[in-house]
Amino acid sequence: MKKSTKNKFFILTFCCSVILSTGCVSTGLDKRETVIYGKRNDHDLTYELMYPKKPNGLGIIFMVSGSWRSNPNDFKPIYGRSFLKRGYTIFAVSHLSQPEATIPQIYEDVKSAVMHIRLHSEDYGISPNQLGVSGASAGGHLALMLATKGKEITGNSDGLFRAVAVFFPVTDLLNLGKSSENANDGGPPRRFRKVFGIDPDDLNEWKRVGYELSPIYHVDDQTPPVLIIHGDEDNLVPIDQSERFQEKAINNGAKVKLIRKKGKDHGWPTIILDMSTFARWFDRKLNIDSND
Repeated sequence: MKKSTKNKFFILTFCCSVILSTGCVSTGLDKRETVIYGKRNDHDLTYELMYPKKPNGLGIIFMVSGSWRSNPNDFKPIYGRSFLKRGYTIFAVSHLSQPEATIPQIYEDVKSAVMHIRLHSEDYGISPNQLGVSGASAGGHLALMLATKGKEITGNSDGLFRAVAVFFPVTDLLNLGKSSENANDGGPPRRFRKVFGIDPDDLNEWKRVGYELSPIYHVDDQTPPVLIIHGDEDNLVPIDQSERFQEKAINNGAKVKLIRKKGKDHGWPTIILDMSTFARWFDRKLNIDSND
């Protein structure tokens, strides 16, 4: 994600948060704590654990990542309001940012975070077999990677998650289309050439790594249902990434719903309000009766 685009996205999200907060909106948060799930290059890897006031026994994991950079403070309770008030326990997973960590290492680390959450699910009062996952942009990419490869991770067809909801995810690193990150040389994304842990000029190696790290090549009939919201004027991660993922998923027997945001780019001022759409999606897919 370009720095200016990322900054604009967070500024717009922050402004929407202020608008909601000004109205004295309750987040439904009971308590919050930071949990260490591992280490990478002598840095603690953590997730923010947010307990709702009235827990429903289910958890939603958010991948806190933009341009595969991550800050534990980026996910605020107000972002999860629609989930907390329904009783979902929230896990906001952070990772060591690139270039300190490669993208393959980042994927391995967030996978470890999910396994840590599942291992301690009884302590958190949630079901390890009824988890949802969410994220935006690079966070959406990581969420879809874990969802499409879940059965390989767990060793059974149940995988890691029962449902997925993401914003404008990267799904196919080998075919970036009209993305501003496409160098049109058959190699890695323009600004991320050196963070995949390989020689970026070795196209054969890139095809191997790019394939392995692209959700579109792993989606099948055991992939949990996915909801994607994507702006149709996104120049960084073009909506084609979601459209082709949806087509591939449907052809392989998976269920993917795509909501197109007309005239929207890589983020929009009211994006935080779309979190309620995600919450309702998880209500349906995780069989929860709840009202907005």
